[in-house]
Amino acid sequence: MTGLLEGVRVLDLTNVLAGPYCCYQLALLGADVVKVESPGGGDLARQLGAAPELNRAAMGASFLAQNAGKRSVVLDLKTEEGRGRFLKLVAGADALVENFRPGVMARLGLSYEALRAVRPDLVYCAISGFGQTGPLAGNPAYDQIVQGLSGLMAITGTPETAPLRVGYPACDTLGGLFGAFAVVSALIRRMRTGEGAFLDVSLLESTLSAMGWPVSNYLTAGVEPRPMGNENVTAAPSGTFRTADGPLNIAANKQEQFEALCAVIGRPELASDPRFAEREARKRNREALRALIEEALAAAPAAEWEARLNGAGVPAGRVLGLPAALAEPQVQGRGITTRFEDVPGLDRPLTVVRGGFLVDGEAPRPLRPPPRLGEHQQEILEDGE
Repeated sequence: MTGLLEGVRVLDLTNVLAGPYCCYQLALLGADVVKVESPGGGDLARQLGAAPELNRAAMGASFLAQNAGKRSVVLDLKTEEGRGRFLKLVAGADALVENFRPGVMARLGLSYEALRAVRPDLVYCAISGFGQTGPLAGNPAYDQIVQGLSGLMAITGTPETAPLRVGYPACDTLGGLFGAFAVVSALIRRMRTGEGAFLDVSLLESTLSAMGWPVSNYLTAGVEPRPMGNENVTAAPSGTFRTADGPLNIAANKQEQFEALCAVIGRPELASDPRFAEREARKRNREALRALIEEALAAAPAAEWEARLNGAGVPAGRVLGLPAALAEPQVQGRGITTRFEDVPGLDRPLTVVRGGFLVDGEAPRPLRPPPRLGEHQQEILEDGE
């Protein structure tokens, strides 16, 4: 497959997750992503992950997750020599992504304006917790801090357990996706007009944007969202239900789906019960409805109900752990993972996850494994490639 961004070079000055994830999406699309790392360890994620031996080898599992397809060079941007070599890279780059705190690049003498003097049409993407302006701009920001400040934690969990952190770095990941989207959009404008761009990506704003429904309910209807656990605020029965052997998600959000659900579980009379006959009544009586549905679901395992309900047009799916999710035939059949048998710096094969879409029926995949620190120093800096 021809990479959609083939011929585009991106300088990746980022660390840990939001920025590296942004640049990983660009690498999957075919961009030549050059990871510019600092001496003395490089990306902090090289030391993070569940395998201590990989952390010691500066190839931590957290780093491996979003750095395949990239090349690595080491430059000390605090030195005149390092900055000089970096500016040569900028002259040949199309885009640059960094996730330092606001002001760091300027203090190094490498502000957007300084880099524009070298590459006038540069697309410069700065990813930070709160953006480049505002009273919080200078604050340090980790994913959990943004989860709390965005209101995301406040609506996660049940009324008894909220606030709860979402179980993975959701805000970092959203910021990375927004960053990649912005970079590609700016590159399209540059093709049309020759203009570069300064992209100011905020994790807090990315998260609020992605929380569209609860934000809209508050801004438009004045209804403050509240934690509802596994229940769907817009419909019932829509949530997680007990079966004979484990939990099952059911989303009977439409009237015809609810009626089909009642028929499949052998309780057709529920569809005409005044407590449940129409949408708003079901929402008011969701707990009573849940008890009756779970009583019927106790007769069979989750997988059997999943097949029967989907066959009747009712969205349903088992609640799986990650190993089971990755082993699902649907996931396996779409080729979500790429395996590298021989990875420099690793004592084992490596499997990484690609992006979430296909292009013309083919999966965009990283062409090389994650790089060792400074692995491509000679070919990029000394050979001038």
